[in-house]
Amino acid sequence: MTPPTENLPPLAHTSQNRCFGCGPANPVGLRLEFMLAADGSVVSIPTVSDSYEGPKGYVHGGVIATMLDEAMSKAVRAGGFTSMTRRMEVDYLRPVPSGTSLRLEGQLIRSEGRKHWSEARILDANGVALARATGLFIEVKPR
Repeated sequence: MTPPTENLPPLAHTSQNRCFGCGPANPVGLRLEFMLAADGSVVSIPTVSDSYEGPKGYVHGGVIATMLDEAMSKAVRAGGFTSMTRRMEVDYLRPVPSGTSLRLEGQLIRSEGRKHWSEARILDANGVALARATGLFIEVKPR
């Protein structure tokens, strides 16, 4: 799924939390791992198992929204900000197949004070957009 010319180092994520989307300590979570692209965007190459299906053979819409939220959040984090989702809008363009390699991308679009706008999308192996989202994230103080 990742072109051989792409050099994507892992996005530093030191937290060992139980986050459903990215937490390595959550045994039933998605455990999404993100890499940092040269342009500052983030990329994940997940294969979502059939445990997260809605209709047979396709990822549940809530899981799709979670994946997009994670990509947007990580893009904001890659920009140097710790934030939480204030609002997001999802466009479900095509069914997202389970059990196949996907490409999840997120990008920070702009920042104003504590507000950060981000976009994300899920692509299939042919680069076809399956879902996309936009979101507003509010910066919080790390605990």
